[in-house]
Amino acid sequence: EKRVIIIDTSNEIAGDSDIPHSGIGRARRMQVAKTELQHQVMIEAVENHMPEVIIIDEIGTELEVLAARTIAEKGVQLVGTTHGNCLENLIKNPPLSDLIGGIQYVTLSDDEAKRRGTQKSILERKAYPAFEIIIEINQQNSWTIHEEVQNSVDLFLRGNFLVSQVRQFS
Repeated sequence: EKRVIIIDTSNEIAGDSDIPHSGIGRARRMQVAKTELQHQVMIEAVENHMPEVIIIDEIGTELEVLAARTIAEKGVQLVGTTHGNCLENLIKNPPLSDLIGGIQYVTLSDDEAKRRGTQKSILERKAYPAFEIIIEINQQNSWTIHEEVQNSVDLFLRGNFLVSQVRQFS
């Protein structure tokens, strides 16, 4: 059994009462009094409760992204949601792109650009992603799964984007 903390900003995970919904089992819920304080509660969870897993509802601000990266770098597994239609939305959204490692322009030497067959100025991922896996919810019964986020991001930035898995439930 793992120590799980749920950061429940809008009471969408554990319910809207003082007693958490039985569906969360033995996980501990930390409610967020004001949405603008979610990043502080995320860090507090790691510093004070030593979780192995943190479940976060709605990562949407730069401070929350920074907190998520900090949590991941401490070795805590993250399960979180954010708004976007696909991985490309995260890559092209500056406040959220650090969740998938962040994006930066890199200038290559003439020889390196020729070797890669690219322009001299290219986009590259600048760090490891905060999440190992990304699941895009395409429709109610269809998901796209990126099992290795760093590979998916790198391939997309090189223009060779391949979807690893599409799953459907009928």
